[in-house]
Amino acid sequence: MSEKILVIGANGQIGTELVTALRGIHGAEAVIASDINSAAYAIRNSGPYELANVLDKDNLHHIFEKHRPTQVYLLAAILSAVGEQKPKVAWDLNMTGLLHVLDFSVEFKVDKVFWPSSIAVFGPHSPQYQTPQYCVMDPNTVYGFSKLAGERWCEYYFTKYGLDVRSIRYPGLVGWRANPGGGTTDYAVHIFHQALKAGTYESFLSADTALPMMYMDDAIRATMTLMDAPAATLSIRSSYNLSGISFTPAQLAAEIKKHIPNFEISYNDNDPRQAIADSWPKSINDSYAQKDWNWQLEYDLPKMVEDMLVNLKKII
Repeated sequence: MSEKILVIGANGQIGTELVTALRGIHGAEAVIASDINSAAYAIRNSGPYELANVLDKDNLHHIFEKHRPTQVYLLAAILSAVGEQKPKVAWDLNMTGLLHVLDFSVEFKVDKVFWPSSIAVFGPHSPQYQTPQYCVMDPNTVYGFSKLAGERWCEYYFTKYGLDVRSIRYPGLVGWRANPGGGTTDYAVHIFHQALKAGTYESFLSADTALPMMYMDDAIRATMTLMDAPAATLSIRSSYNLSGISFTPAQLAAEIKKHIPNFEISYNDNDPRQAIADSWPKSINDSYAQKDWNWQLEYDLPKMVEDMLVNLKKII
């Protein structure tokens, strides 16, 4: 049976690249991109596009009814830094939007649903190094506890309704094709743009703040690998830990300097995102992903930095 894939939140950092990858595999007409805003030119003109607000239940129901998707990717969310500025708005979008999609996926008998979680589900009392799949989880941001609650809803819908929901706890994501969406790890994208444009960057995280990160190519590949895995091999129905490459702003800057010798970095000591970063893991254990769907990372720090700079030079 041919797939009909609906991607909600297609204009974001992940959605932009995921739509392109899915259309490359399944064909342009098989992938319906949707977002609350009009799309970037390439996405809007390379296949079907719908304006969709996950909080507008009637509009969303109409899209499900019109396209009858076999797979749904729900990427619409308010991220960590923006969420702290608008906590109740973030909770409403992240939670109500998810429940609408889960309900319509049951109603329209969707085969598979993907919903991203985050390392933000962990908190100050979670183990900070090699954070395991199962441990204390006490997130202290709206984004974090909306993602933790979302994980529980996803597993609930799998257990109660048999809905095949799959999820990844993404680390910070680094990519060149789209701008980040207001998260605590955004520095790791901004730094490349500023290195090329100005030769300097002021980091909003301290020099030694280690965080798990991942190149977008790996994140997209992980997402599609998980979605292609046979259901019987999956033991996690909340969300899979996914490890990337843990590095600090100072380590990233040092790697960039190998390519741009005059690059200089400075640090802002008074940014509220520092407290968020300090509550998150410094490295992640993703042994379940390795065992259940053969996950393997491809991009280490030097390879990621080289690829980012090569591609950004073409568009800046």
